[in-house]
Parts: sequence; C-alpha cells; structure tokens
Amino acid sequence: LEEVARRTARLMAQWQLVGFCHGVMNTDNMSLLGLTIDYGPFGFLDAFDPMHVCNHSDDQGRYAYARQPSVAFWNLHALAQALLPLVEGPKEAASAQLLAALEPYKSEFADAMVAGLRAKLGLAAEHDDDPALADDLLKLMAEDRADFTIAWRRVSDLAAARDCFLQRDKFDAWAGRYRARLALENSDAAERVARMHSANPKFVLRNHLAQTAIERAQQGDYSETQRLLKVLERPYDEQPEYEADAAFPPTWATQLEVSCSS
Repeated sequence: LEEVARRTARLMAQWQLVGFCHGVMNTDNMSLLGLTIDYGPFGFLDAFDPMHVCNHSDDQGRYAYARQPSVAFWNLHALAQALLPLVEGPKEAASAQLLAALEPYKSEFADAMVAGLRAKLGLAAEHDDDPALADDLLKLMAEDRADFTIAWRRVSDLAAARDCFLQRDKFDAWAGRYRARLALENSDAAERVARMHSANPKFVLRNHLAQTAIERAQQGDYSETQRLLKVLERPYDEQPEYEADAAFPPTWATQLEVSCSS
C-alpha cells in the first residue's frame, strides 16, 4: 500500500507539472501501478486556471486541476478501507497501520513537485527559495491566465516569456529574481535551455487539435490523426515543421466541451 501511495504521488506530480487534467478520478479509474488509465474527458491546460475543470459533466468541480493531488489521496484512503478486512489484529490497530502506509504520499508528492519545478526552471542545484520562486511564477501565470504550456516553454528565453504576461512589471520583478538565482549556480545558458526543453513540452494534445482530427476522421480522413500522433510522439522536440501545433489556441477552442459521454 505504501508503494502504491508513492507511485500515485509521483504520477500526480507528473500530471500537475505538464498541466494534465484527468477529468474523472473515480477510484476505479486509478491504477495500483501508478499509471494514467481510464481518462475519458481529459485535457491539457490552455490559459492557466488552477480551478480549471476539463469535464463538462463535473458540475461541482470535484476533479479540478488543483484538486487532483488531494483527490488521489482520498482515493488511496478508499483503497486502504477496502484492504482493512485483510489485515490481522484489532480493527483500530489495523486501520492505524494502513493509514501509516499512506503518509509517505504527502512527502513523495511534495518532493516530486519541487524536483519537477526545478527541472522546469532549469536549475541544476538545490536552494531553499526554489519552491517560492516556482510558486510565484505559477501565481502570476494564474493571475494573467498565461498559457500553461507556452509560458513554461518560453521561460528558457525570458524576453519571449514576457509576452505571455499582462502584468509585465510583475514578470520583470520575477525575472530579476530568477536571473539572480541562476547566477548563484553559474548556470550555463546552453545546458540550462536543454534541461528546460526536456522538462517543458512544446506540444500537448490540446482540445482544438483533437477536435480538428476528430472532425476529419468522421469524414473518413484519418491523415490528421496520424499526423498529430507523429507530432505528439516527440512532445519535447522543437519540430519546426509543426510549429502551428504549438501555437496559442484559437478563440473558438474556448467553446469546446468534453464530457463523460464524449
């Protein structure tokens, strides 16, 4: 159970770090192996809203992006409850034993998130202020509804990243702190950019890309599905020939809705 908790924690960190929203995190849609399974109305964040709900059927926002880690922890408690009859000894002692096995989830998730955010920022060393630096960038992204994937990808080039934000003064202040942090470890620019590009995908399966492929497939033309699959097999590579797939989503993309019946 502890191993399942740790695997689940690392998976949740992976989701959060790339802006992936599962949509239906019912207990039967979770994997003991720490794999992403049974995602129907899933999606990747466009404009960053921590409370984004990708599933149109989720009226209460139970599975909003920011709530995914806590939902996973709740699901682990449900698993522990199901295992309770299998544990020998008094019920209270058995329950305490199972709950103790879940505790590592918290530190495992936190550690995976911090390590992942450092990688996204291209930081090679560890400093105590790193979590705050990353968190402040996320807060600014949320305030300005910056595109999650594009903003993170562009942080490797601060001048380009600046264009993703409305509050340029706040971004400039953050960028100054970031530059100072890079100076602390004498960061080599080329090596840092390479690390950042390997941690920040350029291509994700955005809803509007999937919708275009679906519409063509419904007409019997699967070429767009095949092309898109080819692009997404290398999400971290530049692939300049597919630059349009990494662009900001069109206005009509905000009208797309995905539900359990999709």
